[in-house]
Amino acid sequence: MRGGTVAALLILLLTGCVVKHLVSGPRLTGTCKGACDHYIECKRGANKQDRMQCEAECPDVFSDRDSLMAYESLSCQNAVEYVDGTQPRAAQTPQR
Repeated sequence: MRGGTVAALLILLLTGCVVKHLVSGPRLTGTCKGACDHYIECKRGANKQDRMQCEAECPDVFSDRDSLMAYESLSCQNAVEYVDGTQPRAAQTPQR
């Protein structure tokens, strides 16, 4: 009986977290730090250089809090595509 109670509480806690995230959405900061955090969380294989570049370029790309919050609200795919574009970045030999 006790195991069932613990399992039920665990399910309720997990469900609460999922519902809270779905209802409230991502945390929007309206800052370059928040925008870069979102980008780094979303980009597969992101490294320290990606973060440094994001933090250096962010103030030139986003002019106000609203635009930063709009970026932070993008899906991961759209957030990464906004920064990196849609073309693969693998080294290629130009066709002649």
